[in-house]
Amino acid sequence: MRKLLAGVGASAVFFAGAAHADQPRPWETTFQQPATDIMRQIAWFEHYTLWFIVPITLLVLVLLAWCIVKFRAGANPTPSRTSHNTLIEVIWTVGPVVVLLFIAVPSFQLLTAQYSPPEEPKLTVKATGNQWNWDYEYQAEEPLSFNSAILDDKDRAAAGKEDKAAYPRLLAVDNEMVVPVGEVVRVLVTGADVIHSFAMPAFGIKVDAVPGRINETWFKAEKEGIFYGQCSELCGKDHAFMPIAIRVVSNDQFNTWMAAAKNDLPGANKALMAQVDGTKKVAVAGN
Repeated sequence: MRKLLAGVGASAVFFAGAAHADQPRPWETTFQQPATDIMRQIAWFEHYTLWFIVPITLLVLVLLAWCIVKFRAGANPTPSRTSHNTLIEVIWTVGPVVVLLFIAVPSFQLLTAQYSPPEEPKLTVKATGNQWNWDYEYQAEEPLSFNSAILDDKDRAAAGKEDKAAYPRLLAVDNEMVVPVGEVVRVLVTGADVIHSFAMPAFGIKVDAVPGRINETWFKAEKEGIFYGQCSELCGKDHAFMPIAIRVVSNDQFNTWMAAAKNDLPGANKALMAQVDGTKKVAVAGN
């Protein structure tokens, strides 16, 4: 019993920590935990459409089985010469139209919400996809630009990112995009060479990075932590090694990081990591 309770307690601590950040997981079959209202709406819409998909699939399966059994040659040696049935034709025309209306209305509402930020963005970041890393440029009075590439295992110790639970292999990067929690962030996405795709599942965003064109998306993160995504457009031999990492922090932490990063990005990142890790340890101890 003590072992069972200890296991439950450990699981509770794990999920309490994991609730503030998310990442792709092996054999994952569902969406990541939503970190924005848009992603929550996407998850709701997916569950909503299942109420149509499952019954329709079962109905088609039953009709196929019924036709196979009832109208097989052995049971029906003299086939019917009926060419059409008015009632059935009305049903299979009106039925799908009604179903499509029930799906279309919430889908258009969701699509509108995805293109309509609730307020003016507080921060604009330009993300440029390269083969095979990302350049981030913060649009401010004093612009901040840096590159974000996959973190090599040999560089983990120097970066202070040896914890593979927080900084997973093939997803951790040397420099995360840092944004404030609870603020609308506009992301301008383009490509420098070939077509890439900026995707962050927990935020519900995915937009192509096309050379010579700037696409726009936005998000409003509701939770602090590090969230991971990946380039989602086949862009060459190292496509699988082009992760995206966004660190969401408090407004005060963001302002402090932004001011320091303009002069010393590695130092600002380490100071932010120390502050965030210290806050987590205090929170866990308080629990």
